[in-house]
Amino acid sequence: MDVSIEEQEEKRGKALKVMLLFAMGSIIMVFAGLTSAYVISKSRPDWIVDFKLPTAFLYSTIAIILSSVTFTMAHRAIKVDDRKKTTIYLISTLVLGLLFVFLQFKGFGQVIESGYFFTGSESTITTSFLYVVVIAHVVHLFGGLISLLIVIYNHFKQKYNSGQTLGIELCGMFWHFLDLIWIYLFLFFTFYK
Repeated sequence: MDVSIEEQEEKRGKALKVMLLFAMGSIIMVFAGLTSAYVISKSRPDWIVDFKLPTAFLYSTIAIILSSVTFTMAHRAIKVDDRKKTTIYLISTLVLGLLFVFLQFKGFGQVIESGYFFTGSESTITTSFLYVVVIAHVVHLFGGLISLLIVIYNHFKQKYNSGQTLGIELCGMFWHFLDLIWIYLFLFFTFYK
């Protein structure tokens, strides 16, 4: 029984999506563990009760939400073979992703300007948790940025079209996942007092 190339590609795509889902499940467990430790640590006497997230984290949240919108638009554009729009949306996603990272580090600067430190003798458990969680997310986002750069490279090599979007789909799944993780973390740090 001969299996067509299309059927092989479909099976390969399904297998890659399942592997990505397992990886995302592992990442969820990491952040669940970190936020659980945060909740438990709030009972410590040295916890900062009135700590507020800097505004740069709000702006970074807006940037990453917009990047998910542009990524979705890129996927829609390639499905109708509109290469020009796909290029514009992929590059926009990259710029917004880089802006997100820049704003995260700007947020760290704002925390330090407020007199709080992440490490050392002047650090607090509250800010150290914020630092660890945000850095963990940024590390995963760098993985997303590398994936996005590969997708952009492959797009310029014309490897995607309306019939072949697997790379964009996989990267999009991971990108949207990172977006949701950050929204969860932002809301958690904003409203869990």
